Amino acid sequence: MERNDLLEWALYLVGMGWPIFPLAPGTKNRPMVKDWENRAHRDTPRIRRCWEAGRFNIAVATGPAGLVVLDPDAPDGWDNLTALATQRGGPLPATYTVATPSGGRHLYYLAPAGTSLRNSQSAIAAHVDVRAGGGYAVGPGSVTDAGAYELLDDTDPVELPGWLVQACAERASTANSAPVQIRSATPSHYGSAALAGECERVRAAGPDTHNAVLSAAAYTIGRKIGANLIDHATARAALIEAAGHMVTAGCACTDREVARVVDAGLSAGIRNPVARRRDAA
Repeated sequence: MERNDLLEWALYLVGMGWPIFPLAPGTKNRPMVKDWENRAHRDTPRIRRCWEAGRFNIAVATGPAGLVVLDPDAPDGWDNLTALATQRGGPLPATYTVATPSGGRHLYYLAPAGTSLRNSQSAIAAHVDVRAGGGYAVGPGSVTDAGAYELLDDTDPVELPGWLVQACAERASTANSAPVQIRSATPSHYGSAALAGECERVRAAGPDTHNAVLSAAAYTIGRKIGANLIDHATARAALIEAAGHMVTAGCACTDREVARVVDAGLSAGIRNPVARRRDAA
């Protein structure tokens, strides 16, 4: 029997725990199913039936897989991404990597617990796309007229570092044509509730997610500060207090590092405030 490489790759990817769905043979942007994000799955018998019926390319649904895939185009995208890492204090950690037919690469990272990132195009840096919620990555083994998607590094994906979580969150928000609007007759109540919720997330963060969760929480609250929904000093003190356990959890966190992450996140959020819309009188 002729070897079915695409079936083997499909089974390998679901073995990684990632929901997948088929793309039209030889393509990278023609899903074979509607509502593919919700219909992507890891059902091995169904996978076998599908890929035994046709030589479909493979798409990994990044949101359901809990992945954030960076897609820097060659050559400028990679240069811009490394420059961003230098600017933000990096590093850009080695992780699961797939080479694309165009000479680019897909860098697979785990989405930190408590974060909710979405797709963006050239938002964090020119020629660097992000595949997260609402997106997919073409899996290794897939083939187009331009060439094949090839696995370069089979290292298990590492968690998206905090500086990239912050970059993805703030740039995706500023790229959004419709700003988030808050409808509230009592903004201080909304701001206080938001701060309490973010502090709970920070208190619940595990050792491997400290930086990412704290950075994302500070950015979220910074956006409320920028909209005058909560006082800066109050928010800063509450976040630093909530992160107190990080300093004593046996990891590399220090009081100085906690304060730095909080201040950086708040500053970035303040620059991109949520839009307020009062209830009609």
